[in-house]
Amino acid sequence: MTGFAFTWHGLRLEARCSGALWWPEERWLVVADLHLGKSERMARRGGALLPPYEGLETLRRLEAEAEALDPAVIVSLGDGFDDDAAAEALEPQVAEHLARLEAAQEIRWIAGNHDPRAGGEETLRMGPVTLRHQPEGEGPDISGHFHPVVRLAGARRRALLIGPSHMILPAFGAYTGGLDAGSGAITRWVPHGIAVACLHKALPVPLRAA
Repeated sequence: MTGFAFTWHGLRLEARCSGALWWPEERWLVVADLHLGKSERMARRGGALLPPYEGLETLRRLEAEAEALDPAVIVSLGDGFDDDAAAEALEPQVAEHLARLEAAQEIRWIAGNHDPRAGGEETLRMGPVTLRHQPEGEGPDISGHFHPVVRLAGARRRALLIGPSHMILPAFGAYTGGLDAGSGAITRWVPHGIAVACLHKALPVPLRAA
């Protein structure tokens, strides 16, 4: 798996083509918006019936990253679960995979807007940078929430956005939609910088100034 190495606010980091962020110095693997339990939540609320495999696919991808990198800590930047009830109603296989991950390394959960009461923390510190679900203030912070995508060769690709003071990770979960990196909700925080597109390798492309 080919990543993109860069330095941001004094931290040496790697954007992975999976959409994860790797901090090798402390062996932290950071992901955003897993949305575990999305199909169950949609069925419970009378929405579209989706195949109940998104949780397994999400955790298998996360397990592959953990196997490749051997992290000491995995950080979920909020919306780890699709809502608070989903955290208590995971499919048995999904719960088993999650328990296996938690047995192998520490998992730190940040609370998101979908799962505000599922036991997550408000913020974490990663050196001089704050980890949170949504960007705030002047930064520097690393967040998720927006599920950013960029358009390359006519296709929408998940992308990690690196701006001067804010970094936004793409959604790691399966069955998650995406918001164009040029939308006003995102350019408010990352008006220019680099988008690292998630392809067979992590491909950096410039973001135009808004």
